[in-house]
Amino acid sequence: MTIFEPWIREFGVDLLAMAFSAVLIAAYYLSLRRRSKRDPTLTIHGLNELARAHWVAGVMANSGKDVMAVQTLRNFVMGASLMATTAAFLILGTLTLSGQAENIAHSWHAVNLAGSSSAGLWVAKVVLLLADFIVAFFAFAMAIRLANHVVFMINVPGPAPHPLLAPEQVARRLNLAGAHFATGMRAFFFAVPLVFWLFGPALLAMATLGLVFALYRLDRNPAA
Repeated sequence: MTIFEPWIREFGVDLLAMAFSAVLIAAYYLSLRRRSKRDPTLTIHGLNELARAHWVAGVMANSGKDVMAVQTLRNFVMGASLMATTAAFLILGTLTLSGQAENIAHSWHAVNLAGSSSAGLWVAKVVLLLADFIVAFFAFAMAIRLANHVVFMINVPGPAPHPLLAPEQVARRLNLAGAHFATGMRAFFFAVPLVFWLFGPALLAMATLGLVFALYRLDRNPAA
């Protein structure tokens, strides 16, 4: 008998379910990355980046579109601000949940047939959920920061007084803001399996399968 056997008996099923979920999500994103390298417009993310680049070029080439550009970016900032606020509330709610491990760890595992109902494991699950929401908050905050930079850059009259203010560079900054926004949304999506894990490892595995299927439908460009 080794010193690890009690840990394996207690937490083995949960660790196996977590490893299965992590490998499944990693395999999906590796596949998505390979497809995106072949043709970026196969995914909705690549199509959005292309649209943003053309939008920035059109706005900076036409001084009459400056008001429309600011309004569009304002809407983007408002959306990111709403999501950042939501993430902040979820962080507070998760912190409150972490202080009730002893009271609800067993009751929330009523449908858990194989996993551990240890209060320590419960706290670890809640910490992972908390980290996920913190990532979402910072991603949305970075999207707001970058979009605020673009508000000023996009109204610089042409020709660009500096190479870093050329339309291509402004579009790159806007696409980076969009990438951070997408990261925040993905963090929200990843919270779904983590929440189901609070009820048991089997639900974690099933929720991950459902999430990967949903991501496949969301990421695919319907017109490609």
